Amino acid sequence: MNSRTDQTAPRNESGELLPDQRDSGVVAETGALVPDPGLPPHEPRRQDIDERAAQRSERTVAFLFTLAILATVGFVAAYVAIPIDRIVFIFPFGHISGLNFALGLTLAVALFCVGAGAIHWARTLMSDEEFAENRHPIEATAEVREEVFEEYQQSAVESTMGRRKLARNTMLGALAVVPLTGLVLLRDMGPLPEDKLRHTAWRKGSLIINEATLQPLRPEDITVGSLTQAMPEGLDPHAENFHTEIAKAAVMLVRLEPEDIKSPRSAEWGHEGILCYSKICTHIGCPATLYEQQTHHALCPCHQSTFDLADGARVLFGPAGHPLPQLRITVNDEGFLQALGDFEEPPGPSFWERG
Repeated sequence: MNSRTDQTAPRNESGELLPDQRDSGVVAETGALVPDPGLPPHEPRRQDIDERAAQRSERTVAFLFTLAILATVGFVAAYVAIPIDRIVFIFPFGHISGLNFALGLTLAVALFCVGAGAIHWARTLMSDEEFAENRHPIEATAEVREEVFEEYQQSAVESTMGRRKLARNTMLGALAVVPLTGLVLLRDMGPLPEDKLRHTAWRKGSLIINEATLQPLRPEDITVGSLTQAMPEGLDPHAENFHTEIAKAAVMLVRLEPEDIKSPRSAEWGHEGILCYSKICTHIGCPATLYEQQTHHALCPCHQSTFDLADGARVLFGPAGHPLPQLRITVNDEGFLQALGDFEEPPGPSFWERG
């Protein structure tokens, strides 16, 4: 006890002694240990003692998994059949997208039924007996490994996977079908390319239009050592699809002295030293139009891929994977430069199905 009496010791507003004025107290040691209560006795479920109840639970599980499969089929069917612009009235949501509602509803039902079926199986058919296991070192001994294998085999038996074939088969079917919803959604990554990447707006007889003046080009408009950016006739800069088409069809024309052209094919595909190449870099699609007239090299400003325009636009340096495609050109009866067809190979960066 403190030397002060309870009447004279400092107290708080409630009349209690301050912490430093209280007795420290002594904990009594009884020497008795709290007994381990252990686990309560296992009480069997109805399904453990009544096979008919177990079969009803199995049918419930199978129903849930089957419903998940049907909901997945409904998801795919809704994605294919319902137009993206279809608006429907659904109480209490009001006017909403019919496609979004159908996809959300069917996917929610499929995922819920898979989860509910697994939970119902675990709670009614699988073993629910609890076991207490003491902690042990991380490294497993041979006896522990053998015990684990035995427990694994025992758990396989207790899971009833082998005996409840209806529930097992419907579960496997649901787990195999439900992920198809994700594969279907990959369709929304964009329109299928089909062979659009292999073709451009260039056609046989297409006039070559100067991008700056939007006028057809004549051979005399292109001087030796110059580079002119061009596009095919028929492209309207104000059209909705202009950027999609120009991204594949943009070209550049250079004029070299005939004796400076190293590639016979390039010289044959050109006209009087005028060569026409795609200006889309074959690395990631930047415009490779930085031209050095002394060396006849075209440089891409993004990653410094360098192409030799005098030698079929082959890659001299940088990450580009292949030369710039060349466009065959000639002159029509009116003296204008025109294409003899589309590119022989897809312009721009490589893509996985290019071959």
